Formats: sequence, structure tokens, C-alpha cells
Amino acid sequence: MPDVTHRMLSLLATLQTGRSFGGGELASRLGVSPRTLRRDVDRLREYGYPVETRPGPGGHYRLVAGAAMPPLMLEDDEAVAVLLGLAALAATGSADEGSVDEAATRAYGKVEQYLPKRLRHRIVRLRASLETGDVAAPSTSAGHLGALADAIAARQVVAFDYERKDGTSSSRRVEPHRQLHHLQRWFLLGWDLDRGDWRVFRTDRITGLRATLTLFEPRPAPPAMDYLAEGIARNRRPIAFTIAAPPDPVAEAFRHDTIELTALDDGRTRVAMRQESWEWPLAALATLDADFTIEAPDPFLRGFRRFAERLRTAAAD
Repeated sequence: MPDVTHRMLSLLATLQTGRSFGGGELASRLGVSPRTLRRDVDRLREYGYPVETRPGPGGHYRLVAGAAMPPLMLEDDEAVAVLLGLAALAATGSADEGSVDEAATRAYGKVEQYLPKRLRHRIVRLRASLETGDVAAPSTSAGHLGALADAIAARQVVAFDYERKDGTSSSRRVEPHRQLHHLQRWFLLGWDLDRGDWRVFRTDRITGLRATLTLFEPRPAPPAMDYLAEGIARNRRPIAFTIAAPPDPVAEAFRHDTIELTALDDGRTRVAMRQESWEWPLAALATLDADFTIEAPDPFLRGFRRFAERLRTAAAD
């Protein structure tokens, strides 16, 4: 009986991934014969779990939606990954009520208490050993993310008030297309009906979000992440460094920037980016302890020279 129980739980956990499995693949994963697999699938059906079977070439087993869906079952490594993800997400905001980070904190506690005893002690030790650095990121409403996901799926126009970077606000009507997560911030890509063009909106600057009764037909859209990157870079100036270091440490130093790396044949690396100010790359350059040359607009070069002179004066004193 313990072997049967273990097989049934393993079969249920495997099917719960949502994938379709061929009979041979599923039997091999579980380490049972095709005949035993068929018997175990029949037992699941008797327990009320809706397992769909398609026989013949290209056939499969699949757990489908139904009235008697099983509780969430996670393998040990899956449970660790879920809780680590929740802990990391909880460290990325101000924990305002209703925010994503605050929801992650609550979810962590709920998931943790339902873990099996054999795994609970490991998670407790993992949590005690883990420290997550606070990341400065705006608090984003979990309700807004969910409502936008619903509107995207239903093809509903949304309306909201949007606060610009300068603090001014405007009312928008948008056909929502994609939600984006980039550098600890959430964005919405949508077709702005009043401006007749694609726009990217910071989700944390959206207030009064509501789905309208107006439906829309999908229109050809630009690649979402590329469009976001172009929008972020639009008001920035190009700057490039040729650094006497290989690509790996250079990529690590500039890991928080959107960059283009080019490995040169003499062991140097060229890194190109767009920045709002000359000050931003200084910290990354300082960590590399390598010589470099600069290609930048004159205002940036003047800023570098002034800072170099201040450093020289401070070091002399």
C-alpha cells in the first residue's frame, strides 16, 4: 500500500504540471510498466481527478480542469524555488497594503505552513539562513496587475489616470497588450486610443484603473521588451567604453544596465549604452580595476574631466 500511495502521489504531481505526456514517457518518468500506469490512471479517475486519455499514435495523458481538481503538490526543489521567489519578491518594495511585495510576504507564510514535515525543517533553516537585500523599487498594486491581465485576455479597453514623470496627470483610454517586468518595475504596453499610437506606462503611476465595456480587436504590435528598451533610451545619450578586461567581468559590473557588449581580439571589451547622465557608469567602472577609453558627447566628457580633477585634488589632500 505505501508503494501504491507513493506512485499515485507521484503520478498526480507529474500530471499537475499541465503538460501532456505520452504513455511511454510517463511510465518511464514514474518507473512503472505501461500496465501499472493504466491501472493508476484508472484509480485517479475513481478518486474524481479528470485525467484525459488519447489512445493510439500521438496519444497522451493529461490532467484537465474539473470539479475535483487536486490540491497543489510540489516536489522538494519546486517548493524551495517557490519560497525563494516569494522571499525575493517580498524584498522589492515598500510592503504597502495590496502591493505585490506585501502579497508575496503573506503568500510565503501560507505556503510554508502546508509543507510536509520532511521539508518544513529545511525551509525553516533556509529562511533563517537567507537575507535579501532591499531593492529600491516602487510599490505596485497586485490588484492592478490582475485587472490588467483580465483586460488583456478579454480584449477590453481600460481607462485610468496616469501620472507623468514631471508630476502632471492625464486621463487615458488604452487597449492593453502586454505587461512587462524590467529592472524591478512593472510596465503596461498598450495602444493609446486618444494619441493613436503605442505607449508604455509605468504601472505604479496608474490610478483609478477600470475596465470598460468596449472590446477591441488585436492589432499588430511591436516586440514588447524591445519597444520598452527603445522608449527608455529615447531621452538618453549614447556613451561607450573600451575596457582592458574580458567580457564576463564587464558584463557583471554593468549588470544593472541595458548594454551592448563586443569582445575585441586583444582581450579588451567594448560596452555601449545610453545614459541620462555621465555619473551613472562611474561605479561600474570603478569596480573593474582596468584601464579604459571613453566615447561620449561633449557634455559627458566635460563632466568626467571635472570629476577627475576633483578626485585628483581629494587624493592629493
